[in-house]
Amino acid sequence: MSQLIPHSQQAAVVQNPGESYKVVLQHDIPVGNPGPDEILVKLHCTGICHSEVRAVLAWGAYNSIIGHEGIGTVVQTGDNVSASLLGKRVGIKWLYNACTECSVCQRGFANNCAKQLNTSRHVPGTLQQYAVADAKFISMIPEGVSDEVAAPLLCAGLTMAGALGHLDNELQPGDWVVISGSGGGLGHIGVQLAARVKKLRVIAVDSGDAKRKLSLESGAEVFIDFKTEDVVARVLELTGEGAHATVVVPGTKEAFKTASTLVRNMGHIICVGLPRNDIELPISATLCAARALTIKGSSVGTEEQMAELLQLALEGVITPAIEVFDFEEAPNLINKIMDDAIIGRAVVRIPN
Repeated sequence: MSQLIPHSQQAAVVQNPGESYKVVLQHDIPVGNPGPDEILVKLHCTGICHSEVRAVLAWGAYNSIIGHEGIGTVVQTGDNVSASLLGKRVGIKWLYNACTECSVCQRGFANNCAKQLNTSRHVPGTLQQYAVADAKFISMIPEGVSDEVAAPLLCAGLTMAGALGHLDNELQPGDWVVISGSGGGLGHIGVQLAARVKKLRVIAVDSGDAKRKLSLESGAEVFIDFKTEDVVARVLELTGEGAHATVVVPGTKEAFKTASTLVRNMGHIICVGLPRNDIELPISATLCAARALTIKGSSVGTEEQMAELLQLALEGVITPAIEVFDFEEAPNLINKIMDDAIIGRAVVRIPN
């Protein structure tokens, strides 16, 4: 221990998940104790992910304390953890831990481990003042990258880095990629990575002037408003044969249904969005075979990609658009996210 740690804390707690859910601020939540290989982090801020919608609407089993983009300072270490971590600024991600032993982990893809545990799903999330984390799976935050900038990179940024990583050996600089949901929390970071780092020609798809502006500022060559334009016709007009790949960020059936019509033969479809569990890919198996399409699912990226992303932020190559909120506003944020009322990424300040 390096400082006095309270027994209880403030947290935003999901009650009655489902259509009548509530997010309630409580002041009596116990502070966790780090066990072997774990640390206790005093949180400064946390990003709020669109996937929290799944938690509050009970589309799956989640912890009552959500959030998995937490930045804070290590204040306590458990057994088997070096005391040198005390005082270090770290990030707590969706991947709480993984088995480290299976064939997937051994290949460096712990993010796809079948035995993984997840922050805000299996263990309490980061919408609280203190959070326990597995010391082996935290990210060290470089000096020069602010808390508010680092937070969205832990999930939104890492998710898009992982998605675009699937195209590294398939696409060349100058190839076309369509990113749907381009003005959202994940999408605009994906546009930056695709255009500025991968040197791809990005067609951004979203709706509204604010998202058009953010998409183009992030590096998109073209913006298509899906509410007022024929997306398929515009993509074919721009590319001739269709894009080389599309990254589907929105969790809607319509976005997935459109995906195969946006890519050329031998094109790639990267599935990122998380719709309700009963929504299946509306794509013909015959069409996939006849056109030699490749469809891949993608969750968050690897630890190596996380380190690269933080370095890109340090160099100013990647800069997430953020809107910062006080902790007291947390109960209303999920509604704002559902209403698509956040441009970029929402970040919540955690009270001292």
